Amino acid sequence: MASTLVVKAGHAPGTGKRPAAAPHPHVGMWVTADGRIRQELLPNGRYEEERDGRKRAYTGRYTVSGDHIDYFDDLGFTATGDVRDGILYHEHLVLYRER
Repeated sequence: MASTLVVKAGHAPGTGKRPAAAPHPHVGMWVTADGRIRQELLPNGRYEEERDGRKRAYTGRYTVSGDHIDYFDDLGFTATGDVRDGILYHEHLVLYRER
């Protein structure tokens, strides 16, 4: 079962309001070592991938289950990825967190 991408907590003590949701730890920009491919995992469960400077070359949605990511591209194909030791292995790509 895929986990939600946003961690939600109970009410903030003494306020009666929910605290701001924290994004999933894998949300953010991931980049290949040569910088040719940039993949952004957005907090709303969508992703955008730039290839060789072509913005939004691939877009779609994704789900996370632990450190496993399932991608569902808007064009209809699917892919998978796994985060191990802070590195995203996405099919044949190796991507690193951009800080």
